[in-house]
Amino acid sequence: MMNFIRKKQIDPEKGKYVLKVFLLFLCAFLAGHLGAKFTDHHKVIETAADGNWGLSFQQEGQPPVANATMDYLKQYQSYYADKTPEKVLYLTFDAGYENGNTPAILDALKKHHAHATFFVVGNYIETAPDLVKRMVDEGHIVGNHTYHHPDMSKISSKEGFEKEIGNLETLFEKTTGQSMKKYYRPPQGKYSETNLKLAKDMGYCTFFWSLAYVDWYQDKQPTKEEAFKKLLGRIHPGAIVLLHSTSKTNAEILDELLTKWEEMGYQFGTLDQLVDHMQKEE
Repeated sequence: MMNFIRKKQIDPEKGKYVLKVFLLFLCAFLAGHLGAKFTDHHKVIETAADGNWGLSFQQEGQPPVANATMDYLKQYQSYYADKTPEKVLYLTFDAGYENGNTPAILDALKKHHAHATFFVVGNYIETAPDLVKRMVDEGHIVGNHTYHHPDMSKISSKEGFEKEIGNLETLFEKTTGQSMKKYYRPPQGKYSETNLKLAKDMGYCTFFWSLAYVDWYQDKQPTKEEAFKKLLGRIHPGAIVLLHSTSKTNAEILDELLTKWEEMGYQFGTLDQLVDHMQKEE
């Protein structure tokens, strides 16, 4: 029996060799793992600096993971949500043109005493000046969505960027007699780090979003059930909600949607309040 045990004992030199091999494999694994982490970090930074705005919803009722962090964006006076545990949400509408749905949207907002931000383009102000004036009269913010709605990530010159933003400011002031709020939303969520810097240099805050759904196709509008599934399931504290004022579905459901959000305990804040809160976080 003792002879059997002695035969099964590991030779000391062989044991050292096995240990060395194990340590080499362990080092290689850790190096690869850390390298992947480093690479992923740089992918996030690259996406944040130049790309399309994107979100990944990980858990219902919780903020999504965006392709740029709040801290990264804040250095450029840019925001996609409010960092708060409070049940507050911020309503925003992108308005590229008017097709008859905005009056119902404004009616629903008025009924719920909710103030939204409408990001408009040149065509909207030119073709629906009375609705723009109504937005202002009813206490909503009218923000800058550029004059022509181009891919702003392809505009890197100061002159080109300022022209798109400035021409809309001029048209808004001519139409309403008021200065435009310096709130900007990149068309289609396409942006670059240069854009963020240029907007900040012009005194603008840039706003992305943390909740949206596919509501912009005129010939393929979502059903009420589809809209509620996304907009109720993914709402979260501090959400900036993006809706399109061209959506027939949005016009039909907004009153009920706001009621359901209120029943969930949410209040409606303004982007002024969001900026004030986020700046106090610094």
